[in-house]
Amino acid sequence: MPEKITAENFINNLVETIADSVPKKKSVSFFEEEKKPVTSHFNRLFGRQKPIYNLLGGGKSADVLLWRNKKISAGVLTGATAIWVLFECLNYNFLSLVCYAVVLVMLAQFVWTNASSLINRAPAQVPRLVLPKDIFVSIGKSIGGEVNRDLKFLQDVSCGGNLKQFVLVVASLLVAAIIGSWCNFLTVVYIGFVAAHTLPVLYERYDDEVDDFVHKSLDKLQHNYRKLDAGFLSKIPKGNFKAKKYE
Repeated sequence: MPEKITAENFINNLVETIADSVPKKKSVSFFEEEKKPVTSHFNRLFGRQKPIYNLLGGGKSADVLLWRNKKISAGVLTGATAIWVLFECLNYNFLSLVCYAVVLVMLAQFVWTNASSLINRAPAQVPRLVLPKDIFVSIGKSIGGEVNRDLKFLQDVSCGGNLKQFVLVVASLLVAAIIGSWCNFLTVVYIGFVAAHTLPVLYERYDDEVDDFVHKSLDKLQHNYRKLDAGFLSKIPKGNFKAKKYE
């Protein structure tokens, strides 16, 4: 029995000596150790460092786009689909639809106001609908700011002397024009609306797979672009344009 205790003490001392000689590392959980190489292996799309929820601005808008509240998100998408069906599939005219809606509202208010006299009650007070002026001011400012930024960007590309950027922007506009010739403006807006309500939530769920696929595709495109640049684009002389700042 004493020999057994002595042997155990000897083994314990040997283990403690070896443990002291090894440099200590920060203790992490098993899931963190498994997650670290996976995260470093994938390059995030557009070099993002924040979650997709923060990139969408957070708040209620991000909750709707990422389906945090399924009832609100489904209601918004259903409303947009109903509008698209009315104008695109049923061929309703915007002016006609507005007139029909106004007629229905006026009929409802007329019945509400005059029904009280039929049942010998005091006239009902119909609530007045008044839209605040600040809504239209904020909408106008936001639209004007976006238009000015887009115009400044297009002018900088046109006068900047960067041929590659100029060709890329022109090609993007031509692609948009071709897509616009296939369908009308309302359908393009609806497709973008549906994409905004489906792609972010799918990307949040399958972000690693999407990032890996996108970066492999970008590597192939960059390889092909280097060949095109070395064989053709680099031989085109650049113009001596001076970049101007537009206020």
